[in-house]
Amino acid sequence: MKLHTYGLLRNSFRPSQEIRTMRTYWRQRNDLVQAAARHIHRIQKALTQMNVQLANVLTDVSGLTGQAIIKAILAGERDPHKLAAFRDPRVKATEEEIARSLEGNWQEDLVFVLKQEQDAYEFCQKQMAECDRRLQDYLKQRKDRSAGADLPEEKRKTRLKNKKGNKPQFDLRRELFRMTGADLTRIDGIDVMTAMTIISEAGWDMSKWKTEGHFVSWLRLCPDNKISGDKLIGKGRLPSNNRVTIALKMAASSLRTSHSYLGAQFRRLKTRLGAPVAIKAMAAKLARLVYRMLSHGMQFIDRGADFYEAQHRHRQIHALKWKAARLGFQIIEAPAA
Repeated sequence: MKLHTYGLLRNSFRPSQEIRTMRTYWRQRNDLVQAAARHIHRIQKALTQMNVQLANVLTDVSGLTGQAIIKAILAGERDPHKLAAFRDPRVKATEEEIARSLEGNWQEDLVFVLKQEQDAYEFCQKQMAECDRRLQDYLKQRKDRSAGADLPEEKRKTRLKNKKGNKPQFDLRRELFRMTGADLTRIDGIDVMTAMTIISEAGWDMSKWKTEGHFVSWLRLCPDNKISGDKLIGKGRLPSNNRVTIALKMAASSLRTSHSYLGAQFRRLKTRLGAPVAIKAMAAKLARLVYRMLSHGMQFIDRGADFYEAQHRHRQIHALKWKAARLGFQIIEAPAA
């Protein structure tokens, strides 16, 4: 009977109680985030049925302006101009534009649904805050593996500008660095939420996998080549519901607009191989970088998109010279005009 290496690797992985406890808190929090998102969608639906077109002027009704307007509606306010006065200065739409989107019919049954969904959303937020407190207390009790090293200061503008969204209400990045001794967020595409998913699912001890190739295989990010008689006869797919795999694929997808070495590499792979293959390949690349940082304490340094383009140009020139030499020609580089 033929055994699959991945199955053996997967069955042999048994996280410690320390990891399982952290994983439980994090999974519960993620479930609450998804539940809160469902309630926001239902709030939006109830508003639309009342002809309150907040979606035309606000990108997210869970923001400060949206929540202030919804709470005022539930408190009995119906004047569109008074509701529009809750506009946050950062909102691009003017008060007049918001007021025009608040000409609702205020049906009693729909207001009731709105209240139910708003209460449920606020309850989810309360539960998430409680999860954050428990998770923070638990992480603080873990062993310090940073050896007294300082957390690298975050200077990347794209990271500093990112909205908080559903991020924990404490410095999760600092706690993860203290606990693992590595700052995975230095890798482009991996934010603190992705780093927490990786640590809570796979842990920080990479000795469970002999090599980075074994780790990639466990994540099912390796090629599924069908070989017979030392010949490649086909390629298959390796579907996976591993949360780390899903998180790394999402991180790889975010590289399409990144002005970094990894971003330039992803865009070139996407052009050559298509988006699905490029996402999987870059997810495997990110997995290898994570493995190296956690197992060897290596630091990730981004050399930038320009360095990658220059490196790629050098490889192309080298390949052209090699082909020309095989055909009996010689290529001489001409100075730029």
